[in-house]
Amino acid sequence: MAQNDPNRVLRLLPLVTGGLGGTLLLLNRVLTPALTESQARSDVMGVILSALLILTGLLWQRVQPTLPEAVTLMGKEGLELDNALPDAAKTELAWASHLLLTNTVTRSVVVYRQGKTLLRRGILAPNAEVTPGPILKRVLETGKAVYLVKLSIYPGRVEFDYLPENTQGVICQPMGQGGALILAANAPRSYTRQDEAWIEGIADKLGHTLDTSTVAPDVQVEISQA
Repeated sequence: MAQNDPNRVLRLLPLVTGGLGGTLLLLNRVLTPALTESQARSDVMGVILSALLILTGLLWQRVQPTLPEAVTLMGKEGLELDNALPDAAKTELAWASHLLLTNTVTRSVVVYRQGKTLLRRGILAPNAEVTPGPILKRVLETGKAVYLVKLSIYPGRVEFDYLPENTQGVICQPMGQGGALILAANAPRSYTRQDEAWIEGIADKLGHTLDTSTVAPDVQVEISQA
């Protein structure tokens, strides 16, 4: 992202200036045959100023620039939740989707499990039905996440017609038994490694909750007969 930062030179300026100032002070000290008291005081002030400039430059490097390729996703904002779910599952889905929308670049969240769409939140596409294509099927079969860093360059993007039309990046994260957490971002290459690890943890927690709170009918019969 630094390559696309229009203020990159400005953000480097304090670092370069502080380093140059400190180097010149050191050379001046080495080349001075007799050090006066006033020069010693000036050197101390110069070192402090150089150190402050370097510290400012380092702090500025940690400031994340705005994403230049970010767009406003097309669609209406809303929340759709499967009413057939137990209250505990509803609460956890609402909590997790809120965290993802407010703490990452995610702008649309879809939770799919065993042929049903359990939740849609954020910017919603007109199509509410999730039909698994090759990418989502591979995630469900292998249990491994797929991150499409720039959706527009992938031919398989057509399967994500249940996401906003101009979605820039997609994460398909496996979630429990036959489930997936599908996230749409408004900028390409915008999820960090830390984001991916955090999303994996949330998906594991959701999967565990859904697997233990929603029991299939045939399993219920077996239990009742035991």
